[in-house]
Order: sequence, then C-alpha cells, then structure tokens
Amino acid sequence: MSRVTFQSSDSLVQKLFDTAEEKLKQNLKDFAGRTVLIEGGGYEKIWLETQPMGGEMYAKRDMVPALNNQLLFMECQRADGRIPGSIALIDGKITPQFNKFQGFCFPEPALNMYYLMGKDADYLELLHRTLRRFDEYLWKTRDSDGDGCLETWCKYDTGEDNAMRYMDTPDAWEEEMPPKGCEAVPIASMDVMSYSYSCRSVLAEICRIAGKEDEAEKWEEKSRQVLRKMKDYLWDDEKGAYFDRDKHHKQMLVLIHNTLRTMYWGSITQEMADRFVKEHLLNPNEFWTKLPLPSVAVNDPLFRNVTTNNWSGQVEALTYQRAIRALEKYGYDELLPVLGRKLFEAIGEKCVFVQQYDPFTSVPSAVALEGEQDAYGPAMLSVLEYISRMHGVHIEKETVCFGSWGKEQTEYEQEWNGVRYRIVNDGSQAEGFRNGEKLFAVPSGTRVITDYAGNVLRTQR
Repeated sequence: MSRVTFQSSDSLVQKLFDTAEEKLKQNLKDFAGRTVLIEGGGYEKIWLETQPMGGEMYAKRDMVPALNNQLLFMECQRADGRIPGSIALIDGKITPQFNKFQGFCFPEPALNMYYLMGKDADYLELLHRTLRRFDEYLWKTRDSDGDGCLETWCKYDTGEDNAMRYMDTPDAWEEEMPPKGCEAVPIASMDVMSYSYSCRSVLAEICRIAGKEDEAEKWEEKSRQVLRKMKDYLWDDEKGAYFDRDKHHKQMLVLIHNTLRTMYWGSITQEMADRFVKEHLLNPNEFWTKLPLPSVAVNDPLFRNVTTNNWSGQVEALTYQRAIRALEKYGYDELLPVLGRKLFEAIGEKCVFVQQYDPFTSVPSAVALEGEQDAYGPAMLSVLEYISRMHGVHIEKETVCFGSWGKEQTEYEQEWNGVRYRIVNDGSQAEGFRNGEKLFAVPSGTRVITDYAGNVLRTQR
C-alpha cells in the first residue's frame, strides 16, 4: 500500500496539495481492465513523454497504475524494437500508436519502479529487453545520413508541438524513412541522442544489479560514445549549450530549453551542465523569467508567447516536472524550492491546473485545447513532487530523502511497503521518523538522505 498525508500552515500550499490529490483521481482510467494514469487536461491517452514518469510519481499514492504505466509501453513494443509514442483506448481496445516518439521519459522512472515494487527479477529482465531492443531500433533507423547522430523527423518526436524551429516539419510521422522536401528535418537531435544515452546508461545499471559486470561495462562504454558524439557535434563551447543541426548539418541557433532535458537524461557532463545553468538557465533575459523555464529563451528571435499548446515559448508544466530529476542529478537541489514556490504562486488559489504559463506575468494559459483546461497531469504531479522535495519524503532506488525547506509548519508522511516515513518541521527544526521511531533532528532547510532502515547516509544544506 502507498499513501501520502500532508499538513501545512501555508494555506496556499495546503489547498494546492489537497486539490491536486483529488483532481488526479479524475485521470485514473480503465484501459481494458488495466488501471492507468492518463495525462489529463484533455489528453486522454498515456504518452511516452509523460506517463511512465507520471506513473512513477503517482506510485507514492497507488502502485497499480504506476506499474501499468510502465508495463503497457513495454508490452506494446513492436517486433522491430520501436516503443509506441502513445497508447489509446479505442473501441475498448488498447491501441499502441507509432507515429511519433513523443519524448522518452521512461528508462529511469521504469527502473525506479523496480525498487518501489519490491525488486521483481522478471520485471527487470523485461525492462532490459525493452531498452536494448529500442536502442537497437534507434541506431538502425534514425541516422539516415550516416553522420553518427540520431535524428528527429517530426515535431512530436520530441514533443515540441507547434515549435517554430521545426518550420514545415509534419506534426507526426510513422514512416521508417524521414519525410522529404522539408526545410529542417531530418534534424540531428540532442533529444533523440539522449534517448539512446538513457537506454544505455540504465542498461548498464540493470546489468550491475544482476551482477553482470562485463555487460555493464559494455553499456557504459556505449553510453560514453553517445555523449562524446553529442559533445563533439551538438555542443557549442563558445555558447555553453547544445544546439541541434538541420538536414544540411547546419547548426540551428535557437536557444531552446532542451539542454535542461539532457540533464534529465544525464547526457551532458557536469561541467557542461554547470555552464548551461549559470550562463543560461539562471539568466533573467533568457530562461530565469518571472516564472522561469520558458521553452525558448525569451530574447531569442524565435520566441513566441503563444497561449495555446505551443513549445515556441511559454513555460510548460511538463518542463517543471522534468526539471526535478534534471536539477537533482547535477547538484542543483537548491533551485527546487525556488521553482516550486514560483509554480505554486502561478497556479494560485483557483487551483486550476493547466499546461502553459506566461513567463513574464506567471498567468496560466487556460485554453490549451478546445475550451477551458484543468486537471492537466504534469501540472498536478509537479505540485505534489515539489512539495515532496520541499516538505516531505521521496523514495529513490534504495534511499529515502527527507526535505524540510521553509518556515512553515509542516507534517508529511509517506506510507510505503508497510513502513511509515514522516518528517515534521516547525520552521526552525525538522524531525524525521520511521514507524514512529525518531531518526534525526536537524535545522530546517536540511535535506536528509537515509536508507530504508532509516540510517542517515548524508545531509545537505
């Protein structure tokens, strides 16, 4: 059983938590006898870019849809190794759709589910087989010009709906050869290269879990090969960011947030990530706007402040969702409370959860599809995940992370696998408990990481 309870003296945070918890239940759907968590907000499918990640986040509350959100993508993998970009329920049947990649926030959430579900060996083997076959598929099909860099062939391959930088590229594409006659595609892509990097790095981790050291080293070297190519071909050392290349191998000089995505996948070195964060992400003229993290730097010529579903500029809730893993992975945990608070205030007391937000005013763009939007999963899960990092408990692989940011009085309890982890913060001191037994007392603002048994492994301020 998984369950979360939370109390806060901050009325806005409490209302956001309670409302997100309730509205997320609207996104639990029956897919031919399998409960899944759809994206919501008008998106009735499970999408590869959001729902393995979203499902794993929802495991804090319900393991059944969390696991199904991983298994369905693995079970629907095609014989050639391709994973569906989305899965719909059509006429009562589970229907995989192969007309885009639609992002790939899958390998690491799926691996964390192995730990959360109790280390099932068959699940781990299925994940190994799925990732290996998909990586093989990518390298067999997605380097059409032989330059050693994997390509995106349509806007939905990277989930950048209506993005200006794609020009006349089709939205979706299901052929196994790139479209012809387009201005930009096939584009040598930091995202699609990162899909391979993520497959390979997680495959190495799976092999180490299984005690297969030789195979683990092979996959680690394969992941390093991807990173070396990305650094050589897509990284601009003068500008401190990744840039894709168009079909003519010309650098596409649009400063997009996607370098932050590469931090999510781990396909960037610490030094490179530091440069992007310090020179671009935290630059108020680029990405650190009133509400940070627009899709395109606001001073870029291709930035567009479009209020409907469009990755040409506005802040996306999905970017906030991905930013958590991206920033934690590279040691920027201190930015999470800042981003979390800004998102809380942008959503505000109305507790309407939408896809996009104006970077200059923080105002939600409520019309993302036809009609008014609400209950958009990435927005609700982002709120709950930032709360878990700021005021609560998060389980990652074999560690339990306790957060105690802020001066509010908070109490957060995570029940998981028959154990209750709780942190109580009075604004000056935070105390952590396991099944009622006190584990630690630290100054508020301290992050404490323990093992499952509650032994303190390290603390961070």
